[in-house]
Amino acid sequence: MAPMEIERRRLCPCCAAALVRRELGGIPRLACPRAECGFVFWDNPVPVVAAIAMTPAGRMVLARNAEWPPGKFGLVTGFLEPGEGPEEGMVREVAEELCVSGRIRAFQGLYPFHRNNQLLIVYQVDLAGEPSAGEELAEVRCLPPERVRPWRRGTGPAVHDWLTARGHTPRWIDEEV
Repeated sequence: MAPMEIERRRLCPCCAAALVRRELGGIPRLACPRAECGFVFWDNPVPVVAAIAMTPAGRMVLARNAEWPPGKFGLVTGFLEPGEGPEEGMVREVAEELCVSGRIRAFQGLYPFHRNNQLLIVYQVDLAGEPSAGEELAEVRCLPPERVRPWRRGTGPAVHDWLTARGHTPRWIDEEV
């Protein structure tokens, strides 16, 4: 949960008592003061799946969310649905956002995204065809991997690691060319 949302959380969702800050396990937490309730807001990271999606021609897919400003791109990402495993969620998100089926080729890794309190579960996904923007996306771009420049936050470190493992020497977006 983002820090602002934590600050807005004022009432216990179980009994409606005003939450208080208290130290639990060496970390300040929001908790219900009523002993008979016992609610603690643990603020655990949210799992998010992300795809390094590759077209049949070997191009990497970058997506721009409909809510992002022009020129800002990232990987296809999404939240898991109840009862869904990460692999299932990844395949579903690719189909929804890129309007094409995909198959997981490999697990890339786990990447913390502290700003959004998320744990990114990143996979390489091979697409069955050419992608197009689903309803959550404003546009997609398909680039040869050597032209992709990773960004420093969110899914960018996964892109950097993926490119490096394939013999590329990626330069971060904010590095001078």
